[in-house]
Amino acid sequence: MIQTVVKRDGRIVGFNDQKIQAAIRKAMLHTDKGEDEHLIVRITDHIATKGKAQMSVEDIQDAVEVELMKSARKDVAQKYIAYRNQRSIARKAKTRDVFMEIVNIQKNEVTRENANMNADTPAGMMMKFASESTKPFVDDYLLSEEVRDAVKHNYIHIHDKDYYPTKSLTCVQHPLDHILNHGFVAGHGSSRPAKRIETAAVLACISLETCQNEMHGGQAIPAFDFYLAPFVRLSYQEELRNLEQLTGQPLGHLMDAPIDDYLELPLDGLDGDDRLKQHAINKTVNRVHQAMEAFIHNMNTIHSRGGNQVVFSSINYGTDTSAEGRCVMRELLKTTYEGVGNGETAIFPIQIWKKKRGVNYLPDDRNYDLYQYACKVTARRFFPNFLNLDATFNQNERWRADDPERYRWEIATMGCRTRVFENRYGDKTSVGRGNLSFTTINIVRLAIECMQVADPSERINLFFAKLDHTLDVTARQLDERFQFQKTAYAKQFPLLMTKLWNGCEKLGPNDTIESVINQGTLGIGFIGLAECLVALTGKHHGESDESQQLGLRIVTYMRDRVKQFSEHYQHNYSVLATPAEGLSGKFTKVDRKEFGSLPGITDRDYYTNSNHVPVYYKCSARHKAEVEAPYHDLTRGGHIFYVEIDGDATHNPQAIMAVVDMMDRLNMGYGSVNHNRNRCMECGYENADPHMETCPKCGSHHIDRLQRITGYLVGTTDRWNHGKLAELNDRVQHSL
Repeated sequence: MIQTVVKRDGRIVGFNDQKIQAAIRKAMLHTDKGEDEHLIVRITDHIATKGKAQMSVEDIQDAVEVELMKSARKDVAQKYIAYRNQRSIARKAKTRDVFMEIVNIQKNEVTRENANMNADTPAGMMMKFASESTKPFVDDYLLSEEVRDAVKHNYIHIHDKDYYPTKSLTCVQHPLDHILNHGFVAGHGSSRPAKRIETAAVLACISLETCQNEMHGGQAIPAFDFYLAPFVRLSYQEELRNLEQLTGQPLGHLMDAPIDDYLELPLDGLDGDDRLKQHAINKTVNRVHQAMEAFIHNMNTIHSRGGNQVVFSSINYGTDTSAEGRCVMRELLKTTYEGVGNGETAIFPIQIWKKKRGVNYLPDDRNYDLYQYACKVTARRFFPNFLNLDATFNQNERWRADDPERYRWEIATMGCRTRVFENRYGDKTSVGRGNLSFTTINIVRLAIECMQVADPSERINLFFAKLDHTLDVTARQLDERFQFQKTAYAKQFPLLMTKLWNGCEKLGPNDTIESVINQGTLGIGFIGLAECLVALTGKHHGESDESQQLGLRIVTYMRDRVKQFSEHYQHNYSVLATPAEGLSGKFTKVDRKEFGSLPGITDRDYYTNSNHVPVYYKCSARHKAEVEAPYHDLTRGGHIFYVEIDGDATHNPQAIMAVVDMMDRLNMGYGSVNHNRNRCMECGYENADPHMETCPKCGSHHIDRLQRITGYLVGTTDRWNHGKLAELNDRVQHSL
């Protein structure tokens, strides 16, 4: 007798004879003779009693065919066989259609899921083939029943699901000093420790590129200035040795001579040691500039992941007050301002200025001049973004201004907004840590399902009950993925688990990574707070204080539940203000199909990112900041604040400084400024003319806008998906 059934996805379920009866009945209804209930029961009973204890769906269907062919109802057998064939073709056709869209390089949600991946190249196509093939495998074999159901019904989205079987982690902040000082082995060759600034810059690129191939998220350097600073002095000393050979004079007494700043100055009027020292400084500054120029050029041209994507990279800097660290920052900012290639804005790395009182924010601070310069560069090139180390939740009690390694206690972030700082299993730091995986909750759908409840109090109570259940499912799903990830061996991540991840030095090649990865974070994200509030109250948080209070209550509840999950599962759970890109339109499309076009909720092609005020809502930058600021402390898995300013910001760095001042006053963690920037796609010429239709340099009409899609820039909107394009067209400027 049949007791259990093996489904096509590998799951084992209890036998249900009603499904056999329903299938035979359906076939009979498509014949001229109609139903024969006696035959239905007889065939079902025969198969159920004569079958093996466990059978597959296909074996049971084969048995039904045999019994129908034995009966007098050959007409039913024919309809049943035809239906099975149609279902088989339909299952294959769905995959075929997706693959043909990739083959024909069609612009759709599949091929434009990631705007910085070129899915039209052979390597990009291979990645998409692999991705679309892997996702069903994950659904069928790696997800639990409740998680599969939550995904299917649009309640949650598992990010980077196609990488799930690889056991890879999301992102990491590179302790670059480990590589620069000790070298590393990657692939079939090894790299020696760096001895000069050029080598250090190249090794920084290699570290980011190599690790990108081992992970499914971004790569970041938490203290770019501190890490590269020693190699400025080494390069200066190398220049002195060159001078020793040229002049025959011993210059050992200048090797460690104090240098207040590395500034390129004329040699006129200088003689003796002063002239030689300044000459060595000038040569060093030129080398640092060329190294920074090469670093940025490499990060925009070298490819990873089979050659279809430039490295998703970020660098944090701003707080090294040494002459060498300042030199690195100054030359990095200079080359960023100048642009790459034909002068176009560099897309990567995402640059992040770490703003800190007493270091670089106040006029008397040592690095205030570089902060002013950073604002000037941002006004022209979008980067750097600004990370507020003075925010109460971004501070570390171990930070000391006189600590030469104080960067270890400074928070650093990933460009799209990922934040890793608090740690239950080690030091409170960003260095050598990252996110393991994250999943986003569709809080809009939860709210829509509550709209039919007339009483406002009951409606909101029902929403919180639904949210609580979905949070439970999400936390379990992330733990299940962690339990899968931890079984990976260190040798699967040759660089990450030998030089980068905290504690990796304890691991042998055949050790699992279980003992070290719990220092990473598991992110529970959310999307569409604005639309969620419209569904619950009729207004979003930008237009109603009542809605704002409910929004804060919702995200605070998520934060509190995440703390409970951290205790229960013994992981570093955190709430993430999701940087939705491909997801921005996916949730909406499904919800609109089911619930219709609901004003202010599903009537656009996207849901608003996380807790942001809707991009189409006209308000001042200050109002936007006041609404969004309180959410930064609640979303410690990552957040960002955007301001859209009008016109050409190139000559208005004061506008950038005003935004940073707002962030400082309102205790915001991370922010950036968007402004108009046109780019000629033929020659790379850029300007800020809002009406530019013809390139004044080459005459081309192929003009695009340089835009920030989530936390990073995209050189062309040709690769944006439908939802993000709709959002881009809705964006309005915010008056300062």
